[in-house]
Amino acid sequence: MRRYSVITERCVRDLHCVAACLRHAIHPLPGEAGFEASQQLFIHPRRCIGCGACVSACEKGAIFEAEELPENLTSSVAANASWYAQ
Repeated sequence: MRRYSVITERCVRDLHCVAACLRHAIHPLPGEAGFEASQQLFIHPRRCIGCGACVSACEKGAIFEAEELPENLTSSVAANASWYAQ
């Protein structure tokens, strides 16, 4: 199974994860379409390499590696993928 990280609804959009992401896989960013309307950031599941840098950078504990995602937050996998399907 390929490793990747997932941002959950706990996200507060403080952008710490964006600075840590080696693959520029986290969006929307300030100035991008959808940033103002979005309640959270999202990780592109195919761009993410599962390095965990964003997990460590997130001070709110809103990012998990997919295989370690708590059961009550599993809907975040689909939410992250659907953001990029638009």
